[in-house]
Amino acid sequence: MEERDTPKGRVLYARIERPGRPAAEIVAEVLERTIRNFPWPKSMRWGSGSLRWVRPLHSILCIITAEDGTAEIVPLEIDGIAAGDRTAGHRFMAPDGFAVTGFEDYERRLKRAHVVLSAEDRAETIWNDATNMAFASGMEVVEDRGLLAEVAGLVEWPVVLMGRIGDAFLDLPPEVLQTSMKEHQKFFSVRNPKTGRIERFVTVANRETADDGATILAGNEKVLSARLSDAKFFWENDLRQVHAEGFESMAAPLADVTFHNKLGSQAERIARIAMLAREIAPQVGADAERAQQAAGIAKADLSSEMVYEFPELQGLMGRYYAEAAGLPQVVANAAQYHYAPLGPSDDVPAEPVTIAVALADKLDTLAGFWAIDEKPTGSKDPFALRRAALGVIRLVLGNDLKLALASEGGPLVKARDAIATGTGDAAADVADLLGFLHDRLKVYLRDQGIRHDVIDACIAMPGNDDLALLVKRARALSEVLGTDDGENLLQGFKRANNILTQAESADGVEYSFGADPKFAEKDEERALFSALDTAEGQIAAALEQEDFAAAMQAMAALRAPIDAFFEAVQVNADNATVRRNRLNLLSRIRTICLGVADLTRIEG
Repeated sequence: MEERDTPKGRVLYARIERPGRPAAEIVAEVLERTIRNFPWPKSMRWGSGSLRWVRPLHSILCIITAEDGTAEIVPLEIDGIAAGDRTAGHRFMAPDGFAVTGFEDYERRLKRAHVVLSAEDRAETIWNDATNMAFASGMEVVEDRGLLAEVAGLVEWPVVLMGRIGDAFLDLPPEVLQTSMKEHQKFFSVRNPKTGRIERFVTVANRETADDGATILAGNEKVLSARLSDAKFFWENDLRQVHAEGFESMAAPLADVTFHNKLGSQAERIARIAMLAREIAPQVGADAERAQQAAGIAKADLSSEMVYEFPELQGLMGRYYAEAAGLPQVVANAAQYHYAPLGPSDDVPAEPVTIAVALADKLDTLAGFWAIDEKPTGSKDPFALRRAALGVIRLVLGNDLKLALASEGGPLVKARDAIATGTGDAAADVADLLGFLHDRLKVYLRDQGIRHDVIDACIAMPGNDDLALLVKRARALSEVLGTDDGENLLQGFKRANNILTQAESADGVEYSFGADPKFAEKDEERALFSALDTAEGQIAAALEQEDFAAAMQAMAALRAPIDAFFEAVQVNADNATVRRNRLNLLSRIRTICLGVADLTRIEG
C-alpha cells in the first residue's frame, strides 16, 4: 500500500505487481476460453469430447510469428486436438496439407490451394464474373447484395455458371422467379433488359470441373424446373380463382384468421381499415369509394397459395391478382404499396388512394395495440409499432399532408373509436399515442440535424398533431437558431423571461399587459416598443399563412433592439411606474416570442 496526494486529499493505493508471461501462453489461455464459450446460435457435440462447436473441429492452426519471421506454435490443446502450423486447401482440388509461417504466407498458400480466404474477394469475383457473363449474352444480373454476401460465405473457390430457365416458366411474374430461385436454390436472377423478363440464372459452384461445370449446371436446371413447377402451379391456381370468383373472394378465408386474440380477425381488421381509409381519403386528395375498395382487397392475397409459399411477396401478388381481375390500377397499386414505407429510407407512396390505405393500415395497428396496452418497451417491439409510427410520419411528411391526427374527428380518433366499437376494448389514449408519434418524429428529425429541444419547443405549440405543420415550424426555428441573430435573440429572450419570472415571483403579480410607450425614458426603450409593434404584426400575418420562415425572421429581427434595450436600460428602476412599465414591456417580448415557439424549452 502507498499513500498519494490527490485534489481530493490523501488517498491509499494498492500496488499489485504481476510477472510477465510468454505471449504464446497468454494466447493459448484466451483462445481456449473463447473457443469453449463461443456463443454459436446452433452448435453440436461429437465423439466423446465435451466441446460444442458449429461443426466438428478437426484441426487448429495457431502460430505466433516473431519479428525475425520465425514461427512459434502456440501450446494449445482442446479435446485432444493440438494446435499446429499446418492446414489444408480445397477438399477436392488441393487436399494435401501444408505448413505456414505467418498470415500472409497462410493467405498466399491457401489461394494456391484453391481457397480464397477473404469473403470480400470471393464476393467481388462472383459479381464480376456473373455480370460479365450476363453482359456477353445481352442480359443483366438482378442486384441482390444480401444474396451475394450469403453465397460468398458458402464457397471457397467460386466458379460462376449461367443456366437457362425453361420456356414454360418465362411468363411467371419476374418477382416470383427471382424469389423462388433465391430462397430455394441461392441462384441470382438474370434479366433480359429488352423484355424485363427473368430468362436465365447464375449459380456459383465451389470447384472447377473437367466439363467446365456442364454436369453441375444440368443438375441445377433439373432441380430448378421442379421448384418452378410448384410456383407455376400456385400462380395458375390463384389466377383460376380470381377469374372465376373475383379477387375479393380471396379475402373470405381471412374471417377465420386471427389478427390478435384481443383485436379480432384479419377480416374484421380489414373492415376497420376500409372505413378509416374512406374517412381519410378526402383529406389526402383520394376518391373515397376507391380508397374503401382498395383497402377491402389490399390484404386478400394473404390467403393465396403463392403468398402462403412466399410470404415476402405479399402485396406484390395482390397487385398482380387485382390487375388480373380487371380492378382499377389505383386499387391494384394500393394492394402492393400500402405496406410502405417499411423503414427510414425506402420509397414513400405518392398515389392518393395508396396513401389513404397505408395511413389507415398503420393507424389501425397503432390504435389497436394502444387500446390493449401492448406498447413497445425498451428494445422490445414485437408488433413493429415503431415502424408503423415512422410509416405514418414519412407518409405525412413525404406528401406534405395537412392532417390534424388527434383532433375531434381526426384519423387517430376515428381509429380509436372503431377499435373500441368493434372489439369492446377500452379506447386507446390518443394523447399518449400522439406522444409516441412525437417521440418517433424526434428520432427521425434528429438524423436530419434537428435537435430534440427545437422539436420540443414546437411540440409545445397548438396544432402539434399536424405533423407536417409541426416539422415546418421546427425546420424554420432550427434554421433561425443557426444564425447569430437567432442565437442572440434566444439569449435576449431568456434574459427577459428570467427577469420577468423573478419579478412576478417576488411581487406576487403577473406583468402581462399595460406597457405604454409614454412612460419610456430612453430612446432604446422607445425603439423596442416600435420594433415589437412591427414584429407582432408581421408574425401574426406569417403564422396566419403558416409561413414559419417569415415568422422566425420577424422574431429574429428583434435581436438588435432587445440587445440595445438591455445595454441602455435598467429594468428594476427606482420609479415604481417606470419599473412596472418595463416589466410589462418584457412581457410583450415573452408573449410575442412564445407565439412562434416555446423558447423556454431550448437548451443553452
